[in-house]
Amino acid sequence: MLTCISSVHFPSMTSHCITFSPASLSRVSASYEDIHWNSGSDSHPPWLRFHLGISRWQLYPHCDPNMEALTQQLATHRIISAGKSGGTQLKLVMSFSNYGQAMVKPMRQEREDETNYNLYYFSDFERHNAEIAAFHLDRILGYRRIPPVVGRLVDVVKEIKDVTTDHKLARTFFTSPVGNVCFYGQCSYYCSTEHAVCGRPKDLEASVAVMLPDLSLVARRTWRSPWRRSYSRSKLAKWETDPNYCSTVKKTPPYNKGTRLVDFIDMVILDFLMSNMDRHHYETFEKFGNNTFLLHLDNGRAFGRHSKDEPSILAPLEQCCRIRRSTWLRLRLLSLPQYCLSDVMRASLSRDPLHSVAPLLSEAHLAALDRRLKIVLETVSRCQKQQEEKGDGEEVIFDDTAYLKDTVTPAG
Repeated sequence: MLTCISSVHFPSMTSHCITFSPASLSRVSASYEDIHWNSGSDSHPPWLRFHLGISRWQLYPHCDPNMEALTQQLATHRIISAGKSGGTQLKLVMSFSNYGQAMVKPMRQEREDETNYNLYYFSDFERHNAEIAAFHLDRILGYRRIPPVVGRLVDVVKEIKDVTTDHKLARTFFTSPVGNVCFYGQCSYYCSTEHAVCGRPKDLEASVAVMLPDLSLVARRTWRSPWRRSYSRSKLAKWETDPNYCSTVKKTPPYNKGTRLVDFIDMVILDFLMSNMDRHHYETFEKFGNNTFLLHLDNGRAFGRHSKDEPSILAPLEQCCRIRRSTWLRLRLLSLPQYCLSDVMRASLSRDPLHSVAPLLSEAHLAALDRRLKIVLETVSRCQKQQEEKGDGEEVIFDDTAYLKDTVTPAG
């Protein structure tokens, strides 16, 4: 039997009431807070206000009044359960006492560690600070397409081991020779005693990302990236050998109309700035069809190297020579000394709870952002020069003024 908690609806999404199984309801008196939700948003917990605010063009509005409460919840709210989530590397789903949930990625590397040059991109560790930094960079670029993420010191014993109902996860806990509490979970890569995650002695740094609405309520569609890498040690993808590859993409739905192509270029620019080579798929909300934004999910392999840029990430921009006007103007602004991207990023990250432990990005990573931003703008300038020489009338700068009107307030 399923019990309906409230008559809350998703005005921008799909009308559904929120349901909980009898197994979950049986623990309400002991673990969950009493529910006093009604149709007024003031009665809703921050995670639900976030869900209700999702619109066709963004996950949350500019200057979102709910953001402070939401990030505070992620950083401090009582955790009542923790369980393993799917995926190639270790991550957990944690539940809060107000029925909210979060995706948690534990610290695997020190902030100063660079990705080993001998590793392929698909063999790299996922980094908790990369997930946090990606959220901040996404906001700074004006995208608002990454679910809010904060850093948190998690008590490995009280907030994971003691509350997990995942027996397989529970069996992987042990105490290290120096007295730190460790676990390794179950996943495809790096889930072994040799790659265990350890507290110090119990405190563990982690990224905590608010969960999107459940797929049973709000379906999402997964799209294969046209510029997906081969994920092979010996083969190249078609886009790496065909200089006219974008001509085919431009004629293929959904990239042949609307904003899908420039939305994809937005994601490419984000990935290049943070050196993320692992963008094989992306998702959209089915409710909005093809005329909507792209979700920038799963950024744990970003910020792996600061000493080397990866020009192949920019291939879609170089081959298609298209960028939306609002993105281009924002990038130019962030290239000015008074609005320097590294300075803005440093200031933004300083507000994260884990900044008190250590800066989330090293100065070398921040400097790399400025260097890569310059490369993006130089690429756009080359495109403009090429188009002028061709004289075929195709514009490099896509005028998205009409679409910007819908991002001022949540739109359905």
